[in-house]
Amino acid sequence: MSMFCYQCQETAKGTGCEVRGVCGKNEEVAKLQDLLIYVSKGISEIVLKGNIDINSIPEVNHEVLNNLFMTITNANFDEQAIENQINRVISLRNDLRAKVSVSELGDASNFDVGDRASMLEKASTVGVLSTDNEDVRSLREMIIYGLKGMAAYTHHALNAGKENLEINAFIYEALASTLDDSLTADDLVALTLKTGQFGVSAMALLDEANTSKYGNPEITNVNIGVGKNPAILISGHDLTDLEQLLEQTKGTGVDVYTHSEMLPAHYYPAFKKYDNFVGNYGGSWWRQVTEFETFNGPVLFTTNCIVPPRKEEIRDRIFTTGTAGYPGSMHINVEENGKKDFSAIIEMAKKCPAPTEIETGSIVGGFAHNQVFALADKVVDAVKTGAIKKFFVMAGCDGRMKSREYYTEFAEKLPKDTVILTAGCAKYRYNKLNLGDIGGIPRVLDAGQCNDSYSLAVIALKLKEIFGLEDINDLPIAYNIAWYEQKAVIVLLALLSLGVKNIHLGPTLPGFLSPNVAKVLVEKFGIAGIGTPEDDINLFLS
Repeated sequence: MSMFCYQCQETAKGTGCEVRGVCGKNEEVAKLQDLLIYVSKGISEIVLKGNIDINSIPEVNHEVLNNLFMTITNANFDEQAIENQINRVISLRNDLRAKVSVSELGDASNFDVGDRASMLEKASTVGVLSTDNEDVRSLREMIIYGLKGMAAYTHHALNAGKENLEINAFIYEALASTLDDSLTADDLVALTLKTGQFGVSAMALLDEANTSKYGNPEITNVNIGVGKNPAILISGHDLTDLEQLLEQTKGTGVDVYTHSEMLPAHYYPAFKKYDNFVGNYGGSWWRQVTEFETFNGPVLFTTNCIVPPRKEEIRDRIFTTGTAGYPGSMHINVEENGKKDFSAIIEMAKKCPAPTEIETGSIVGGFAHNQVFALADKVVDAVKTGAIKKFFVMAGCDGRMKSREYYTEFAEKLPKDTVILTAGCAKYRYNKLNLGDIGGIPRVLDAGQCNDSYSLAVIALKLKEIFGLEDINDLPIAYNIAWYEQKAVIVLLALLSLGVKNIHLGPTLPGFLSPNVAKVLVEKFGIAGIGTPEDDINLFLS
């Protein structure tokens, strides 16, 4: 096979992409990503064995986060950008190694490469399948994918001015552990749960970063129609990029719309002062294939969720920044003053037609933990009186598979005395349905991005406290989560670390779970797949 990757839900045949990624990445990108992760493991080994104080290596800390985030599904398709990053971190690794006196360092801490051909040759020996034991491989990869999600949250928090070096220290520990052949499957299971614990810390850090900078999300009706001005569409997840774009478009006659996971930015008070922050255009990430065409203006990707465009005209309107990258697209870097210059995308927007309207109306969101706590009395009364019988956590990701229509049908067929708690782009399967409310409480409570899944955990823990329960699993809450990429993996591990059991995961179970590892998750945590909407609703309500 020319490559092997099974980190996302849409992996070929549910087992692994072997020729080209379903996401669109080619063999070279896949192999370079494998090598970038391998270098990160080597850095981690040096940090741990050399007892390096990570307070003294901020650049290394940040680049390791960057490495992990760059390799998340749909984030970076640019071979040259990944090659440049490999060279950058190998140089950092070599400088780090020269500062410590450690004799027992493995290949990941010592190898060197030259041109891309030598990189690809090396990458062929260090990818996923370089671990022979299927169960060890499965656990190592689950840990790495959890770390990728954790790095995404930590990277966003860092951009917003918040850092927790304990999280960075754990990332080094966990990456180095995936090189340690003395660790048993039981050791790796324990490390997997520990990854979940630090996942909670990373999500809490990001929540603090966003709310301290932009305020607590508020209940907001978001416009889904369009105006008459030329516009920029911003996608991805990074709120600091959005803030800079809004500042630079202010007074230019150029409007800004959100796409997919950037929708929840409208819930933050700080962004409501911008008159040109018009609304949300379209649906979840995979719909960009058609929605970018009708938007007419340039698109800025701040993070992952890129689908390789089919048309050259659309490719010419794509800009990337941060960890995102696409070959041929203009990449906007941070300048010496710490800011980004979005003048090129603004000038392009001025020459483009206004967006074509594809829908009208509004959608409501902003039900993060602080807002739900403000409604706590109302929610508790509704539960006590029986007006709300059950909550369904339907957080996670959307995707292209027809099987994901299950989540729309599930939401439509839920009894009218149930409430959906959601975060992430999975909500686009049902957030525009007319599901009504219960005593003024909307039946779909959107807490925000996948990054905001922390809110759902906090809400559950608060309800456990209010109702005086000993076990979080005694709450009238069921978990029916859709997953796609690695941020969903860390959300799952975080929930498991909090003791949540009987989570249903779909539309398919991860391809990276070996039969034995899947059996452990089923027996110990009650993890299950999905069936039909009717059967699953009956099961959840029984």
